[in-house]
Amino acid sequence: MKNKFIYISLFVISLMTTNNASAQSNTTWGLIWSEMHNFEYEINASINIGGSSPMPIPGEIRKINSYKPGLNLSIGAVITKFFGTNSPWGMAISPRLEVKGMDTEAEVKNYGMSIIQDGAIVSGYWTGLVNTKYRQSLFTFPVLGVYKLSPRCRISFGPYFSVAMANDFSGSVYEGYLRETDPTGDKITFEGEDKATYDFSDNLRMIHWGVEAGFSWRAFKHLNVDAHLDWGLSNIFHSSFKTVNFDLYPIYLSVGFGYAF
Repeated sequence: MKNKFIYISLFVISLMTTNNASAQSNTTWGLIWSEMHNFEYEINASINIGGSSPMPIPGEIRKINSYKPGLNLSIGAVITKFFGTNSPWGMAISPRLEVKGMDTEAEVKNYGMSIIQDGAIVSGYWTGLVNTKYRQSLFTFPVLGVYKLSPRCRISFGPYFSVAMANDFSGSVYEGYLRETDPTGDKITFEGEDKATYDFSDNLRMIHWGVEAGFSWRAFKHLNVDAHLDWGLSNIFHSSFKTVNFDLYPIYLSVGFGYAF
């Protein structure tokens, strides 16, 4: 019985070793093929810091009292193809899953608003304090030109496209008043603890686009330090949405680390 157990154990270890060696062989061959054809691969994780902002800041926003970027994580990969063994030029795709968001409080005047009051939606122009929570979960796909400054440093630039998978643009208004319909309409006042909420989540755009500029530094053999700036060129709201009477553009700096194969 003991000998039988030993034989079975040796057979299992032998099988595992063979499979592991085969997997390592396939992986090694894949990396050799990639190197021969000037491909490079990276997986990475980063944090997005920024927000959605009008450009320029309109007169309706009188003062920003607070800003919190939140924990906006990004996980993705980079596949780079250089145009020759000694060429510094290449192209890359960098698909990733990410979150972009912010929390703000601002003082505004005649700010387009639709509040929820007693179960009904009342639209008009708000003067007072407004708190905003913005979050979008996105699948982002940049297509980048790459230039290698040195064996350890490179820069990139190109367009990106994003598809929103979850949306949240909501908040509350307080310490102020709403003029119904237009800036001279009937006045609804909120003082002290009185608040009204709003939710524009359904009005957020599903498809976004913009440009991305990035920098990567090879700190160690397999460790990259990455940073890129995404500048949105599309309003975060649908073009048919007119309550907020100015465009908001997502502008985010991403900083993180990557594992290079």
